[in-house]
Amino acid sequence: MCGIFGALNVKLSEEKARVCLSRIRHRGPDDEGLWQEGGVTLGHRRLSILDLSENGRQPMSYCDGRYEMVYNGEIYNFIEIREELIRKGYHFQSDSDTEVVLAAYAEWREDCLLRFNGMWAIAIWDRKDRKMFLSRDRFGVKPLYYTEIRENGYGVAFASEMKALTPLLKEVHANRKIVMNPALMVHYEHTEECVIEGLKRFPPASYAYVDENGMRITKFYDTLDHIHSVPASYESQVEEFRALFLDACRIRMRSDVTIGTALSGGLDSSATICAMAHLARSGTDARMNHDWQHAFVASFPGTALDETMYAKKVTDYLGIPSTFVEINPLKMVDRFEDCLAMFEDVYVTSPIPMMMLYSALREHGTLVTIDGHGADELFGGYTFDFLHALDDAKNKEERRLILSAYMDSFPKDNSNTALRRNERQILMKYYRRKITGRLRGDIVKPEAAQNPKFRRLDHLNRILYASTHENILPTLLRNYDRYSMANGVEIRMPFMDYRIVEYAFSIGWRSKLHGGYSKSIIRDAMAPYMPPEIAYRKSKIGFNTPIVEWMQGPMKEYFLDIVHSSGFSGCTLLEPEKVRKQVEDVIANPHASFAEGESAFRSLYPYLWQKSVIDRTGGFA
Repeated sequence: MCGIFGALNVKLSEEKARVCLSRIRHRGPDDEGLWQEGGVTLGHRRLSILDLSENGRQPMSYCDGRYEMVYNGEIYNFIEIREELIRKGYHFQSDSDTEVVLAAYAEWREDCLLRFNGMWAIAIWDRKDRKMFLSRDRFGVKPLYYTEIRENGYGVAFASEMKALTPLLKEVHANRKIVMNPALMVHYEHTEECVIEGLKRFPPASYAYVDENGMRITKFYDTLDHIHSVPASYESQVEEFRALFLDACRIRMRSDVTIGTALSGGLDSSATICAMAHLARSGTDARMNHDWQHAFVASFPGTALDETMYAKKVTDYLGIPSTFVEINPLKMVDRFEDCLAMFEDVYVTSPIPMMMLYSALREHGTLVTIDGHGADELFGGYTFDFLHALDDAKNKEERRLILSAYMDSFPKDNSNTALRRNERQILMKYYRRKITGRLRGDIVKPEAAQNPKFRRLDHLNRILYASTHENILPTLLRNYDRYSMANGVEIRMPFMDYRIVEYAFSIGWRSKLHGGYSKSIIRDAMAPYMPPEIAYRKSKIGFNTPIVEWMQGPMKEYFLDIVHSSGFSGCTLLEPEKVRKQVEDVIANPHASFAEGESAFRSLYPYLWQKSVIDRTGGFA
């Protein structure tokens, strides 16, 4: 895991290139590499995870200097690909996946991408063909931004984060269309648009060949093309999914440094660490790191968001220690704007909790964390999404099962009266929102909506496809890359294994809400390895910031100072008077809801972003 920077057909002094590269030092604190030749620049900041020796340094040269590469990510099946390439006559000088990526490209060109199981942003310069090859992984787990520079023909510069590219812009301007519209904060990550004008996001599941004539981007993967047949019985599906998930965790435990888990006590992270424990006992992989018993739990003492009780049930069950990280904003208030600058994008909540959690991992020497991100979007973890299955329910019993999953706060054996009492209200709310076009499933790219394979998905899987590919998950993947890499920590996500994603869209809604439980296939597959009270826990808190408590307590003075500052009053990215009142109302109201606090923070964020990102670059809002 690293940070990359590069340019083609752009005149860059070594000094300027190192300035750009220094802005992403946090992504790779272990080493720096820079290679320049003519109008080509490749830079790399290294976070050493596999092959800690000098042999893993980048930029890496291959085929007698024909290829030069920088790469951010991990290819988890690099051992299997390496063995295949050795049979073809290839020789390797290192134990890193980086050299395997280069050899795979030399052998198969862009076809190598479909062989990779992992996350990546890759740049390979071909001296012979005078072309740059760029690629980003199937789901955009690893970021890649670029800016087009036309000085002498077509030129391009690219980097892992926007901040490494702003020194190359003539002026830094906010993209007001995005920054001023809170509704877009989770609806632009799947597009090429960025919060800074002049920068673009390289699309996931794509590659490009770049030369002085331009960039030609090609999509190499679409989940819809890989939907496949599954066993008819739910029990057989559970067995298949269990095997896939355990294997996804197994190859993600390949590391030469300590690994751990950011554990919440919810189903997804608990299933992940319990799978790791089971695999560690079986010892089925030579490169598996057995120093995995490191659970880090974010703690919010005295708030309804605290899940430490559930997390402790998991660690006690496994017999491993846990590190509880109290999320105290006072410890970060002086660095709050530094956090926002590191995060560099706009979002609806504060990055403080996750920044603090991954900082604790780094401080304790845990450089790789295997987390449960992606399960909610793939398998139906968001409560209102369940109701989309109503359109496919064939009878009253199926409808009751869906409503049972929706009303997960009711115990199954006592829910009949409550279900009858609330059924009409729930159905009216669902269909009213559907008629008015307010359902998230309507937000899908036209090419996906018109694809016959998309239309063959049931209604729940359609909304989950949108969540996975077009709104929620792309935003969360971006966020967690920032949270972790700001602290030099790598996140691996077994639920984002492409085999898991394909399986998720190959099973129907009944396998995701079986027995009235959300994400039922995960629960039933992993129940043999988990405490039952966690595997079948219905309540869901989610990882949210206790923003109301913070605004009324430890960060009260900070927020009041902000909304009464001259800079805020002159900010043109929001309506100062309106937002000031919104913030003051939350601070003054002892009964303010989480939704009101979140709305106030979201409304304030454009100014916080301007102050932390734009103003620091000398740019213009």
